[in-house]
Amino acid sequence: MTGWRPALLIAWRDALRHKGRSVLVLVMISLPVLAVSAAAVVIKTGEVSGIEGAERRLGAADARILTEGRGRIVQAPDVSNGEWSFIGEADYDNPATEDDVRGVLGADTRLLPITSGWSRARLGDRVIDFSTTGVDLSDPLTRGLFDLETGHLPQAPGEVVVNDAMITKGFAVGDELEVGGTTLTITGGGRDATDRTQPIVIGSVEDLVDESTNRREWLVDAGGPVSWSTVQELNEIGGVVTSRAVLADPPDVASMAEQMGYDTGQDEIFAIVALIVVMALIEVVLLAGPAFAVGARRHARTLALIAASGGTPAQSRRVILGSGVVLGLVASGIGLVLGIVAGWALLPLVQRFNGEWFGPFELPWLYLLAIVAFGLLSALLASAVPAWLASRQDVVAVLAGRRGDRSPRASTPVVGLVLLGVGIAASAYGAVTSDSGNGALWIAGSAVVSVLGMILVVPVVVSAVARVSGRLPLTARYAARDAARHRTRTVPAVAAVAATVAGVVALGIANASDERQNEMTYTPQAQMGAGFISWGPDLLPGEELADAATTWTRLEEVARAAAPGVEVTAVQGLNDVYDPNGYTTTFIEPARGMQDTCCLSVYGPTVTVADSAADLGITGATAEVVDRTLAAGRAIVFTGSLDGETEATVRRETWRPNSDESDVETTPGVAAQLVRWDPADSSPAPTSAILPTALADELGLDVTTVSLRLTGDLDEASETRIREDVRGAVDGTYLYVERGYERPDEAVIILLVLGALGGVLMLGGTLTATFLALSDAKPDLATLSAVGAAPRARRRVAAAYALVIGVVGAILGAGVGFIPGIAISRPLTAGSGSNSAAPDGPFLAIPWLLIITIVVALPLLTAAVVGLTARSRLPLVARLD
Repeated sequence: MTGWRPALLIAWRDALRHKGRSVLVLVMISLPVLAVSAAAVVIKTGEVSGIEGAERRLGAADARILTEGRGRIVQAPDVSNGEWSFIGEADYDNPATEDDVRGVLGADTRLLPITSGWSRARLGDRVIDFSTTGVDLSDPLTRGLFDLETGHLPQAPGEVVVNDAMITKGFAVGDELEVGGTTLTITGGGRDATDRTQPIVIGSVEDLVDESTNRREWLVDAGGPVSWSTVQELNEIGGVVTSRAVLADPPDVASMAEQMGYDTGQDEIFAIVALIVVMALIEVVLLAGPAFAVGARRHARTLALIAASGGTPAQSRRVILGSGVVLGLVASGIGLVLGIVAGWALLPLVQRFNGEWFGPFELPWLYLLAIVAFGLLSALLASAVPAWLASRQDVVAVLAGRRGDRSPRASTPVVGLVLLGVGIAASAYGAVTSDSGNGALWIAGSAVVSVLGMILVVPVVVSAVARVSGRLPLTARYAARDAARHRTRTVPAVAAVAATVAGVVALGIANASDERQNEMTYTPQAQMGAGFISWGPDLLPGEELADAATTWTRLEEVARAAAPGVEVTAVQGLNDVYDPNGYTTTFIEPARGMQDTCCLSVYGPTVTVADSAADLGITGATAEVVDRTLAAGRAIVFTGSLDGETEATVRRETWRPNSDESDVETTPGVAAQLVRWDPADSSPAPTSAILPTALADELGLDVTTVSLRLTGDLDEASETRIREDVRGAVDGTYLYVERGYERPDEAVIILLVLGALGGVLMLGGTLTATFLALSDAKPDLATLSAVGAAPRARRRVAAAYALVIGVVGAILGAGVGFIPGIAISRPLTAGSGSNSAAPDGPFLAIPWLLIITIVVALPLLTAAVVGLTARSRLPLVARLD
């Protein structure tokens, strides 16, 4: 019996003979292969980068050049993700011209201008936002940028085409829309090469000008490839270049990263991927391990006969490893085929959640082969330990009908404890150096080391449980001792449960700590329990704002009627104006302490007009200062730390579209008082500054209602009624009620997903090991029935066995999960929030409910499921060993 052929034949026949166990292994290994293969197919098909995406961005051009200023640029070969930057000073007022570009590419180079921007148009009572592209679609260089489906391309000024997303919004061929004061007619519709969901309008560069005054862009017909050296020449004059030739044959990324002064992150990415693969491999190996252990037990006599006939330990190992090869190849093949089919079937669904069009169906063969290798390797590793132990069995004992398992080495748990110590030290080092080094990688690596150490400790723990089970009932005692007696079957199951629980606990602690930080550093947007109604209608050029006084009166009436128990107060102030002609803001600039006024008011007007603190809900000692100051006719400017009298300037700035400078109106010499807003107050200041009514009138300022303040019995039902009614009455209204920090649904969903995932893996591992154990123990259980044991004894044994595996694994896993969980919480929560009164991190929170559920409730649930589903009666069989 030489070579692998006999071993593989035995493994194949054994797989066909024991179909249940074979199917179990196939499922354990093929499922992750299927899932990862499907994900790889979807990701590869959805990824349109490099030369594959050249036609989408370049059309039929050789290159696309963008310039926003004159200066030296360093860029990546593919700048689609914005990977470019100026090196040194840049002259943004003097970008490169067409002559500059031709000076590099040659005088015969043809440049087709292309512009991009954003605009808005009204459709009925809605305002639609869309992007604009100005380019001559009749030019051959644009072939591939837009696929016309209906109508015709623009043939004259004032004509545009739109993509499917604009049609979906409600526009149609023949409709008119205004962009930048120009009326445009839609002459056609079709599919944009890249964007699927973003509305796009394409017309001439004269009708759709670029949103930036210093931005110039061209599609380039260079008469040949634009090489990387030519790209670098264009970089010297400020050109950002997307070259078809460079996309097809890009230069070395590492050298580019060094020039640009950034790290590619490839080492970190490789380390993270490796850690994920290792952890997944460990989990799959541990889940499939019990099945191979039972198979090795079934082959014990066969292997003993081989050894007695002169076979070597290596030949015995091949028999068990052959099962890993056969089942691993079959499982990987099944998982690969089903994964490809699943990926293909999922593409339409995934496409619905992606804003860009996918590329053609593509199979990443290199990744798929690696995934198949992962499946085969996991099967081999799962069978490695049973194969090694089977080759070391006592041949004489097995042939005599006794168990031939040898005692485990005493050094194994010692090595496990050492690895646990190394894991703790590595996680501590990672937590301490997280601010300056690769702390996260150290912590992730420590998790792997800790899990490996825990696996080596499991045999000792299982044996200890068996030794202390003497006072337990018969079924529990039998289960504990049987688990210790068949360690090759029990240890992988316990370790699989422990590894699952460790991951759930670690991620749970990280998530809970992150939520704790969010809660502790939460900055209220308004005073606790108060609400504000604001109004900001969408306006387009040429449209007039509705009468503000009438609108606010209407909103106040609607709010009072919706919730009579809520007090509605109109807040007066200097309104910040947002309209198509520009943005106007008014603020008070003190002669000193201006930098100390930042970020005190989060929600509400910048400048309010009031005659008492009560009008704005200000209470306590600050209210007394505010009332005295307003009574004295002085303006109030809230600061973070300064007090005292000063002079201030009322400054009004208007920012116009396509302008880098604002129009400024100032009124200096205003008597003001700096008032320190206590940062320990849990609520922000209701405004940045307050003017008394008399002073505002004296300065000739336009005072109007800027918001409605809601107080009183503002419960959630009242909030809902007010929100629905005011939105129905006036477009552009918004209601905000401050209720303190509320845990987002995403955080709850994460915990639920962690619990569900842990439960599924824990249940799967426990059920697998339990039913394999029951199958292996049929002779013993049949003997129990023969000597008078009740039919329910087998159910109790099954439940007890599941409980032993679940409880031991959960306790070990929870302990190991604390190591990376606590460590990762430090770098995760080290920062502080915007609230200056909030404590600095790091923060630590333990999700005890999740842990108790995983450690206590799930093992009990698993035991109950096993006890209810196990067979009660077995036919009497002869004991063969």
